[in-house]
Amino acid sequence: MGLREKQLAALNELVVEIAPGNAFYAAKLKECGGESGFESLESFSAKMPYTTKKELAEDHANHPPYGSNLSYPIDKYTRLHQTSGTSGKPMAWLDTPEGWQWILDSWKVVWRECGAKAGDSAIFPFSFGPFLGFWVAFEAAAQMGIRCIPAGGQNSIERLKMIFRHKPGWLCCTPTYALHLIQVAQKEGIDLSSSSIRRIIVGGEPGGSIPEVRERIESGWGNARVFDHHGMTETGPVTYSDLEDPQLLKIVHEAYFCEVIHPETGDTVDDGEIGELILTTLGRAGSPLLRYRTGDLVKPVAVPGDDPSAFALQGGILGRADDMVVVRGVNLYPSAIDAVVRGFGGVGEYQVVVDMTGSMVQASMTVENVSHVDDGILSLEFEKRLREVFSLRIPVKVVVPGVLPSFEMKAKRWNVVR
Repeated sequence: MGLREKQLAALNELVVEIAPGNAFYAAKLKECGGESGFESLESFSAKMPYTTKKELAEDHANHPPYGSNLSYPIDKYTRLHQTSGTSGKPMAWLDTPEGWQWILDSWKVVWRECGAKAGDSAIFPFSFGPFLGFWVAFEAAAQMGIRCIPAGGQNSIERLKMIFRHKPGWLCCTPTYALHLIQVAQKEGIDLSSSSIRRIIVGGEPGGSIPEVRERIESGWGNARVFDHHGMTETGPVTYSDLEDPQLLKIVHEAYFCEVIHPETGDTVDDGEIGELILTTLGRAGSPLLRYRTGDLVKPVAVPGDDPSAFALQGGILGRADDMVVVRGVNLYPSAIDAVVRGFGGVGEYQVVVDMTGSMVQASMTVENVSHVDDGILSLEFEKRLREVFSLRIPVKVVVPGVLPSFEMKAKRWNVVR
């Protein structure tokens, strides 16, 4: 049985399971004639309407606190997490034991494909709050026989000390926090090249697939190998770095039916074109998602030797459809700005403001000076670099380190004023 046949079988099994009890999807499935399943994935894509984050948010507001996208009675659910609230109010998300195990199994794929095995050890400098984050990575690793070191509730110096005390080989955190730990170590005179960390899995934000960010993390951690990963609280873990090509994010296709569409027309994009990632969870029956518009912009590409329908994502998650702005005819993405910052040197934390209130959209930046160069010189040199890359003049204000917020989880550096 090929990949698409497996996906169709899993989809129809899911649909038959959720149709009787899931109030959120029952009407949709009945209206499109899919409550008993679909004859093909093409038919599913043609008939089944999208699910949007706005729609989910409204459903949660109308059916507090968990919404109506629940296929079973509430007492069947044993896990609660919530979205990060990056693009709106956080939403609570529930899982049954079976749904939670489905998520763990997907993260096991990530671990295995990145080279982890039983007997390894991993540290998780993560707050372990309600955000899904690395909860799943932690529990999946434990099931695989990986020794897990929780490092929540500690500051960065304490976490660095734990690394040298317990000597884990793996580190799981956001790209931002991996870079932050490098800065803290430098300030404290700690040589990270002598640490035990040899492999780092980053997620929660773009970065691991951006060459400039990845190289900066790897060099700061003594040439440890960086692997990218992305997922969402609503969907679970979706992708992982290709071992041979770090520019590719491969998808756990056995767990997800993926589509990539033009954000405005809804047409399927061609191989190598940028579009919005649409995900259908082929498990997690307790709180499923059918044709979910993630808002993530990606570039699908075929992978030689893989199943023809098992595309990968070139360059990882390029940005979000609602984050991309046009400034004087130039498309700006947060990931593109981040690549310039990380490849420049001398800049620590930064903030971008895109002002859309006037007749002409304007972008400006505030950056922390972590170099020995004068603020005025750094500002001029960085503005010059931005102009070279984007053909735009983007004013830069320089401040001392510590003025701008630092982030343990998803960084919020992109501010659009409308």
